Amino acid sequence: MFVLVVDTSFMNVSISAVVRDLGTTVSGVQTAIALEALVSASFILVGSKVGDLVGRRRAYVVGLLAYGAGAVAMMLAQNLVVVVVFWSVIGGLGAALLLPAMQSLVHGNFDGAARKSAYALVGAAASIAAAVGPLLGGVITTTLSWRVAFGLEAVVIVVVLLGVRLVRDVPYTGDRTVDVVGTILSVVGMGGIVLGVLVWQEGGEAVGALVLVGAAGLVGLAVWLVRRERAGRTTLVDPGLFRSPAFRIGVSQQLLQQVALGGAMIALPIFLQMALGYDALLAGLSLAPLSLTMFAAALVAGKRPGRRRPATRVLAGFALLVLGIAAAVLVVPRATSGWWLALPLVVAGAGLGLLVSQLNAYTLSPVPEERASEAAGVSSAAGSFGLSLGLAVAGAVMLASLATGFSAQAGSSTVLPPDDKAQVAAVLEDDAEIMSDAQLVELLADEPPEVQAEILRINDDVRARALQVALLVPLVAGLLGVVAALRMRRIPDPEVRADAPPVLG
Repeated sequence: MFVLVVDTSFMNVSISAVVRDLGTTVSGVQTAIALEALVSASFILVGSKVGDLVGRRRAYVVGLLAYGAGAVAMMLAQNLVVVVVFWSVIGGLGAALLLPAMQSLVHGNFDGAARKSAYALVGAAASIAAAVGPLLGGVITTTLSWRVAFGLEAVVIVVVLLGVRLVRDVPYTGDRTVDVVGTILSVVGMGGIVLGVLVWQEGGEAVGALVLVGAAGLVGLAVWLVRRERAGRTTLVDPGLFRSPAFRIGVSQQLLQQVALGGAMIALPIFLQMALGYDALLAGLSLAPLSLTMFAAALVAGKRPGRRRPATRVLAGFALLVLGIAAAVLVVPRATSGWWLALPLVVAGAGLGLLVSQLNAYTLSPVPEERASEAAGVSSAAGSFGLSLGLAVAGAVMLASLATGFSAQAGSSTVLPPDDKAQVAAVLEDDAEIMSDAQLVELLADEPPEVQAEILRINDDVRARALQVALLVPLVAGLLGVVAALRMRRIPDPEVRADAPPVLG
């Protein structure tokens, strides 16, 4: 679990190093990060069913091998294609097998207090990984190499595989019928929407068609599940889960929380590494206020329930998230170092920590015991889908804003020679997104001083504005969360069950 959670942090704080070593672009690395989250989200429900059919321990081992293959590929990769195929796709499929199998194996290998302790340890590993991931990735990338970080992941996976015989398999005794149509519709629905955004990010065509196909897939899935349930046949997901207002709104809030987190965690590392010229270590240190505060707030809120309703705490969490992101939007154009972002990130991290501490129990509490594992799978899928959507949309919005801003400002400049304006706009669009200001100065060494100063001004102004636009994605997600939390306050709180399993992931 530690490796699963820390993995994306390694990529986020190492973007500039990965771009430089593989000779690729920021948008390409963004695509790989979002695609990995998308694949795991699209196939996690399928992965749960695969574990039922072939055995949970076998699914766990296959998932480990697939995830390990992705880590080894990152250690050896020489181009972006290898990263996308092995880390994003094969590694994402491995995560989709790992998470539901891990949930079932913990549930089946322990009873009573021991089960609660096991879940707590796995959850603590995830929380600690989320807190220290940016710092750990920054230290390893700066002092050694980002490849070493993924090599260490592979070592951990090997150690786990060596001890897997100690884990007792958990047989599945339910219906083994596979809902093939539901499976296809779920993959097409979630995949189509996020792939549409990724294609837009890369400047491709048929963006609208892909998004429409994805939306049609999700609508078709809802209709199919209801019809299949009425016919008394096995469904991929029990539509009865969504008849509970608490479960329905809880899943929606988890999705919005992850959209906000994904948007922030793709935009901020790019700003720190490209605009401020930070290496991975400084980028990780600059993001530490967000991750560490999130960890601390979740820990405190989880240990001290207090008298406040869960809905009130969720409202406070989203309100703090909105306040922190809004402050970051205002600070960005003036930021000359990561210290400028420290206070906004502390506020946003406190909000996210409150959400983490409340939403899991709130979402799963109204679910009956026999549906708890399935409901946890739906919750995990919603979270992963939200993360991939936040990563993809914020990245695409940032790059679109960069392209538009470079063209507009170069065209309106009174300093740049008229014949050079189009070329300057094209060069900035192609190269400035992957360069720090110092690297851009080296590129412009042969230009007259006034042209150098003008290009640097355009670059700084446009990049700051593009980050502001990208941060609107988590800001809007937070505002929608506030609206939904106000609705949560109007419905009765579900009774929190002591045996409700956590969402692992």
